Amino acid sequence: MPRLTTFTRDGLVFDVDDTGPLDGPPVVLLHGFPTDRTSWQGISALLHDAGLRTLAPDQRGYSPGARPSGRAAYVMSELVADVVALLDAAEVDRAHVVGHDWGGGVAWSLAGSHLDRVASLTALSTPHPAAMNRAFRSFDQARRSWYMGAFQIPWLPERVLSVGFEAGLRRGGLPAEAAAHYAARMAEDRALECAIGWYRALPLSRGSAHRVHAPTTYVWGSRDPFLGRHAVELTREHVTGEYRFVELVEGHWLPERAAPECAAEIIARVQSVG
Repeated sequence: MPRLTTFTRDGLVFDVDDTGPLDGPPVVLLHGFPTDRTSWQGISALLHDAGLRTLAPDQRGYSPGARPSGRAAYVMSELVADVVALLDAAEVDRAHVVGHDWGGGVAWSLAGSHLDRVASLTALSTPHPAAMNRAFRSFDQARRSWYMGAFQIPWLPERVLSVGFEAGLRRGGLPAEAAAHYAARMAEDRALECAIGWYRALPLSRGSAHRVHAPTTYVWGSRDPFLGRHAVELTREHVTGEYRFVELVEGHWLPERAAPECAAEIIARVQSVG
């Protein structure tokens, strides 16, 4: 079977890193905002050492060939369908799915709506979407998520973020090299507009999350400035499968800052399924 470098869906072309042993259990790695598939490099190397194959795409809005216009193009059902298309292109019936930040939201929704395609789920940072919606009613989570409302404003967020974006990522805890790379990617034509499109599609994506029956591990950093403890604690109520919660003394950027710990949890979850 040849390695994937791209896959297509509805005329869009997605870049993907297909690495590790081809005959190993497949693990899909879904990045968040404003990162890309390179965020997984530290984790994927450790997964390969454990005999796992990894499929890490640049998701919709991040791949240069997959930047459609309009917020409806970024509703959760479209994001989930992109991952199903990746599995089909890789000829993978079921995969272990890992997601961070927005990628975690997609992973939760995929596991809830396509149980037949998901062998296990590992969510990094991101609570179950329904738990997140419930937590929004609390002052703490509303305070942490103020930017989601601000992102609903047309064009202005792109203008504001583009000024000092790299420095802002460094202040938020990302390593300097990663911050420079992500800022350069977001400076590409329409990249930031499309990445913010995920947020602008939120009002159109309600009801996209279901209870998760797959074996699940949830890893959260107690110093995460964006995702508070209330949503974390509510997440357990939305998982009916075997569940493990791991709390790290870390911030939000777990793939870059806690790769060994995250990789160990992913490997343990894959091995628990067999």
